[in-house]
Amino acid sequence: MPDIPNAHAAAVLILTLLALFLFTRERIPLETSSLSVLVILTVGFELFPYHGSGGQLRTLDFFSGFGHEALVAVCALMIAGSGMARTGALEPIGRVLARLWGVSPQASLLLTLVVGGLLSAFVNNTPIVVLLLPILVSVSLRTQSDASSVLMPMGFSTLVGGMSTTIGTSTNLLVVSVAADLGLRRIDMFDFFLPAILAGGIGILYLWLIAPRILPHRTPVLADTSPRIFTAQLHIPEDSFADGKTLSEVMKKTDGNMRVLRIRKGANNYTVPLPDAAISAGDRLTVRDTPQRLKEYEQVLGATLYSQDHPVDDDHPLMAEDQQLAEIVVVQGSPLQNTTLDEMRFTDSYQLAVLAVHRAGRVVESLSQGLDKQILQISDVLLVQGARERITEIKRDGRLLVLDATADLPHTKRAPLSLMIMAGIVLVSAVGLLPIAISATCGALLMIITGCLGWRDLQHALSTSVILIVVASLALGSALTKTGATVYLADVFLAITAGTSPTVIFSSLMLLMAVLTNIVSNNAAAVIGTPIAANIAQQLNLPPEAFVLAVLFGANMSYATPMAYKTNLLVMNAGNYTFSDFVRVGVPLTLIMWVTLSWLLPTIYNF
Repeated sequence: MPDIPNAHAAAVLILTLLALFLFTRERIPLETSSLSVLVILTVGFELFPYHGSGGQLRTLDFFSGFGHEALVAVCALMIAGSGMARTGALEPIGRVLARLWGVSPQASLLLTLVVGGLLSAFVNNTPIVVLLLPILVSVSLRTQSDASSVLMPMGFSTLVGGMSTTIGTSTNLLVVSVAADLGLRRIDMFDFFLPAILAGGIGILYLWLIAPRILPHRTPVLADTSPRIFTAQLHIPEDSFADGKTLSEVMKKTDGNMRVLRIRKGANNYTVPLPDAAISAGDRLTVRDTPQRLKEYEQVLGATLYSQDHPVDDDHPLMAEDQQLAEIVVVQGSPLQNTTLDEMRFTDSYQLAVLAVHRAGRVVESLSQGLDKQILQISDVLLVQGARERITEIKRDGRLLVLDATADLPHTKRAPLSLMIMAGIVLVSAVGLLPIAISATCGALLMIITGCLGWRDLQHALSTSVILIVVASLALGSALTKTGATVYLADVFLAITAGTSPTVIFSSLMLLMAVLTNIVSNNAAAVIGTPIAANIAQQLNLPPEAFVLAVLFGANMSYATPMAYKTNLLVMNAGNYTFSDFVRVGVPLTLIMWVTLSWLLPTIYNF
C-alpha cells in the first residue's frame, strides 16, 4: 500500500470528503458549501503554512479560480447562451420539429434527439432543453400522447451531445483547462469528437428505441386542462352578514382569503373595492377563486353565488371563459429564481393566478396554502391560470419558460444576430484564432452591444452556484496537487487495481467518475479527478490525454439521478417523474456509454 500522506495532504483529503458530502446536501445551498470549503482551505493554509519542494504554498493562489480561463469561458458562454434564449434564436428549429410531430412521431422523436445532441455540442444544454420542453409538452397535450415517454430521453440526449466538444459543458472546459495547467498538451475543440459521437450514437439509439418503452406512464400536471379558478358574483341579501359592514370587515369574516375585484351597486354603478367601502343589501361583490372557496364565502357571508346573471346551480354552473392552464418553469436566469411571488407581485405583474408549486415531482404548496411566501428554486414548476392572450404574450416575451397546449415560441428580430454571434464564438475558437475564453468574452460583449441582452439581464444569465463551485473545486484541486495528495490517491487507485490490465484501470477510473458525478457536482468530480488521472497515466507510462478523457467522459454521465444535473430537475418536474424513473433509464444509459468508451479510447490510444 502507498505511504501515509503528509499532514497537509491528509487534511486536504479530509476537506475533500467534507466538500463532496456538503455538495450532496439539498438543504444547504451549493453557494454556501462552496464558499465554506474555500474559506476553510485558505484560512487553514494561512494558519498552518505548507512548505513543499517548490517553496511555500501561497494561500492567495486559492482565489485565482475567480480569474481562471475556464471560469471566464464558462461565464461568457452562459451570457451568450442567455442571449440566444432571450432572442429566440433557435425558434425556427423548434417550429420545424413541432410540424414533424404531426407527420411521424417516431421519426420526429429521433430527429429531436439528434438535433438536441448536436446543438448541445456547441451551446450549453439548458437553453436547448428550454427550447424543446414546450414543444414536446404541447405536442403531447394536443395529440393526447404520453409526454413522460419523450421528455427524459430528450433531456439525456442533450447530456450525451454535450460531451463531444470542449465547449459542450462547463465540465469539459474545466477538465481541459486543468489538464493544461498540469503541463499536458492542450486538448482542442474537436480532439475527442470521434469517440464521443460514436458512443453518443449508440446512446441516442437507446434513448429512441428502448427508453420510451421502459419509462412508466406519468400523468403531467397539465393533463387536466379544465380551469381551476372562476370569477363569480356574491349577491348580498338583507339578512346577510355583509349588509351594513365595510369591505375590510367582510374580508376579515373570510379570514382574509377573499379578494374582491369590484363592487357593483345598482345596475351599472361600480365602486372601487377599498377597505372602508360600505357594503349594502343588493350589492354584488365580484370575486375570483376556486369553486370550493366560493361556496365557503357564500355560506359564511349568507350571500347568493351568481355566475353571470343566474344563481349557481346544476343548470347554471360556474364558467371561466377564455381561461387556460399553463406551467411556468423556473430556469437559470428566470426573474422568479430565488424570490417569492409576493416579492415579485406576480399576480399583479403577470395577471395570472398561481394554483400550485411543484418541486421534484411533488406539490410543495397549493392554492389553500402560503403560495406567496414560497421561495422559488431552479426547476420549480408553477401551475398558473389566466387569459389565453395573456399566456401567449408572456410566452413570446421570452423571460419566463411557459409550457401549455400551444407550440408558440419566443422570437425577436435580433434572433439571427445572436445566432451569428454564437456561431462566430465557436468558429473562431475551432480554427485556433482565439482561445475559447477570449472568443466567448468577445461574443458576450457583442450580445450586449447589439441589444440581444441588456446589462440587467446579466444577473440572471450568470449562476452564482456555478461560479463558486468552480472556484472552490479549482482551489481544492490545486491543494491536492501541490501537497502530493493526488499522487497518494493515484497510488491507492493503482494498488486497488494492481494486476489488472491498463484497459481495466482506465475503465475503472471512468466508472468511478460516473458514480461520483451522479452523487456530487460533476464540476467538482472533474476538477478533483483530472490531476489524479494524470498521475495514474504517468505511473503507468501511458498517454495522459486518454486518462484525462476518462475523467471528462465519466464526469459527464449525469444520467442516473435527477440531482446530477440541473436539466434533469427541469425534466423531472415537467414530466412528473420520480427518482426511480431516472435510475431505471439512466443506469442502462450510463453502462452503455461506459462500456462503449472503455473499448473505443484504449483502441484509439493503442494500450
